[in-house]
Amino acid sequence: MASKATLENALRSEVMEVIIDALCEHFDLDREKQIEVVGSGEIAIPVVDAEGNEKYPKIKVSIPRGTRNGEGGYIPYDGHEAAVAYREEKESKAQERAVKKAMKEAERGKRKSEDEGE
Repeated sequence: MASKATLENALRSEVMEVIIDALCEHFDLDREKQIEVVGSGEIAIPVVDAEGNEKYPKIKVSIPRGTRNGEGGYIPYDGHEAAVAYREEKESKAQERAVKKAMKEAERGKRKSEDEGE
């Protein structure tokens, strides 16, 4: 039986290969000359933005273990749970921004009416 590390490395390599194939096809890249390995599970690709500036987006593939459970093991990472938490955090921050904006507008309106009343 293979170790967890071996299984994770194999899965990470497989996912990376699929990503590289898709990027090469989409951006018409030469796999051997233009895909740059910049770290373990990380690549950079040369692309050009709308103004003709060369950029190197970095793509990283990782297989998170999860969080430590305090007993020498891990609570497995749940991608769905992480996505829900991220979405909720974004919604909460958007609501906070909307409240702050409304408060600023109300304050401006109050000041404007006070200035007109003078």
